[in-house]
Amino acid sequence: MQQRPNIIFITSDQQRADCYGFEGRKVKTPHLDEMARAGTRFNACITPNLVCQPSRASILTGLLPRTHGVSDNGIELADDVGERGFAGALTHAGYKTALIGKAHFKTSHTFAPTGTPECRESSANYGPDWYGPYMGFGQVELMLEGHNHFPPMLPPRGQHYERWYHADGQGEQRTALYQQPVGPLSGAHETWNSGLPVAWHNSTWIGDRTVDHIKQAGTEPFCLWASFPDPHHPFDAPEPWCWLHHPDDVDLPRHRTLDLDRRPWWHRASLEGSPQMANESLRKFREKSSRTPLQSEKQMRHLIANYYGMISLIDHQVGRIRIALRERGLDKNTILVYSTDHGDWLGDHGLLLKGPMAYEGLLRVGLLFEGPGVPPGKVVQDPVSTLDLAQTFCDYAQTSMQADVHSVSLRPLIETETASRDFALSEWDLRPSRSGVELQLRTVRTQGQKLTLDLISGAGEMYDLLEDPYEMDNRFGDPAMAAMQKELTDMIASRPDDAVAPLPQIGMA
Repeated sequence: MQQRPNIIFITSDQQRADCYGFEGRKVKTPHLDEMARAGTRFNACITPNLVCQPSRASILTGLLPRTHGVSDNGIELADDVGERGFAGALTHAGYKTALIGKAHFKTSHTFAPTGTPECRESSANYGPDWYGPYMGFGQVELMLEGHNHFPPMLPPRGQHYERWYHADGQGEQRTALYQQPVGPLSGAHETWNSGLPVAWHNSTWIGDRTVDHIKQAGTEPFCLWASFPDPHHPFDAPEPWCWLHHPDDVDLPRHRTLDLDRRPWWHRASLEGSPQMANESLRKFREKSSRTPLQSEKQMRHLIANYYGMISLIDHQVGRIRIALRERGLDKNTILVYSTDHGDWLGDHGLLLKGPMAYEGLLRVGLLFEGPGVPPGKVVQDPVSTLDLAQTFCDYAQTSMQADVHSVSLRPLIETETASRDFALSEWDLRPSRSGVELQLRTVRTQGQKLTLDLISGAGEMYDLLEDPYEMDNRFGDPAMAAMQKELTDMIASRPDDAVAPLPQIGMA
């Protein structure tokens, strides 16, 4: 039997598909660029959902969100569903499995303690000797959230990163450095240059722990998910990474005008509606998080420079991981994969962050493979989804998951020229608690076209990405595009009829 390869899966959080050096933007990603040259990348990979928790659950389980049940943030992935994902399958197949960093299969901020290791109010129940198992992974080393809206929690709350951060009693001093932004300030939305020493940054910690894991690897094959929480907002790159990209040199969006009058009704409604939540403090928090003020050119440049800096810091860790594999002689028998959970509008159409508008900056994500049997310099144009990674990892591990899944292995697309895909799907059910409107959004992406439908109202938007790559002209309802609209609608309707019902209630984002 052919030797089964190790698998290292590296993810960022909220990284656009075009924010790599090889994509032409002025972001410095030398190690990811080298990985793309040495391996194969997918040019039309999409996320199965536009926000974190559902997309991560889909990556793990190989299921679309309405089937694994996590159809929006704030809904917890059931343990038994998560354990049937790729990590559980590889564990049962004899792999040593581990997850380091941000998990986000469960909810961090909740109305009450939930008892899970990812819940901020329950984390103290898991002592310093707890390292899993969790969601099919044999070993985990977690951080709670990782976004510095909320600094690393003082033990006994928190998890492995938080305990490490505070272990010498100096954590509060480090947090004070972080909370004193290094000038100059531009007033950009959730953007500042952080004074946190980079050695204590969570991206550095994930890189360190991943390299240590590689150095300690034994003879058994292993599968490791290294999950970085950046470049998710706040855009707070630490020195010196915040200075790596000068604001005058970054790429501005080609179209950054909020043009709601030419878009489907839910664009305006989701931006201007008020979340329907009984808890007023939570309602205000969610309302604020869904409102991104318009940015001046100076502010956008500062924000994007820090976004780029956060990506470059992760790229540096990718370089360290690739070096560690080579030094251990494991690079010849390790499949290295890099992707993310979803993108960011980053100023496109006057928008920031994420929400129910499936523009390419948010929907399309990068996906890179490197390792044995992976052709160098290959670019796959077929539309695929990150939920396909579950079966892909199982394929390389010579095993399979225990239940029917939507995931289909990408290995034939990587290794042959005859395999092909027609479309990939994304879906999101939004309750009024998010932005005051209820939506059932269904998106299909082909190589050159995209359609998003709201099943409740029947409204939609359709873009010919070959002729209109910046998504300026909504062709939904255009008689000249009727045949294409029907074809795309039929693709959405082909989704397997296996969604869970009724929809779970949201705990908190």
